[in-house]
Amino acid sequence: MKFPLLATLGLAAVATMLPVQAQDTSMSFFITSVGSGNGADLGGLEGADAHCATLAEAAGTTDQTWRAYLGTQEEGKRGVSPRDRIGQGPWVNAKGVLIAANLDELHLSPNIFKSTALDENGDLVNGRGDKPNRHDILTGSQADGTAFFPSVTEDRTCGNWTSSGEGSASLGHHDRHGGGNTSWNAAHNSRGCSQEDLSKTGGAGLFMCFAISE
Repeated sequence: MKFPLLATLGLAAVATMLPVQAQDTSMSFFITSVGSGNGADLGGLEGADAHCATLAEAAGTTDQTWRAYLGTQEEGKRGVSPRDRIGQGPWVNAKGVLIAANLDELHLSPNIFKSTALDENGDLVNGRGDKPNRHDILTGSQADGTAFFPSVTEDRTCGNWTSSGEGSASLGHHDRHGGGNTSWNAAHNSRGCSQEDLSKTGGAGLFMCFAISE
């Protein structure tokens, strides 16, 4: 079979005639601009998810289902893993910049830096060198996005995000700087769970929100 149109125009020209599927640039990732105001007590995962939705709606995004990137711990078994809560991707920030195409990319080579890990309004979040520094992001996660093993008996989730006093939380650095660890989701642990303790190492009780593709 011959294709006279291809012969006349060439493949490149014909390609320009085909419909192009536009990339969805609706915000599907952000760092919370504010925390709960009560340290790492977020009202559990449910309260954290609700906080994500409230901030997104206030910023004008009303058609997404939001999940906080937070893990939990359970005695005798592995808790909820952050990576299992957030769908499959892709995710873009408030300016339409791709953060990661899928879960593998998110946990191996994400486009998460100070310039891209924006809040729900598209604003930069203070990082190392800014005053105050707010680059400590609550995660309760290991570097691969999984929850801690049952053998880790020390608190890494501030009582599954219900404590603003005793305990500790695993933290990431959204700006990928500081403390000799550039991990965006598992840099170090907090000194405690209160707002004061979180601020001592450069945090404000902020966390990451991801939209689940329906």
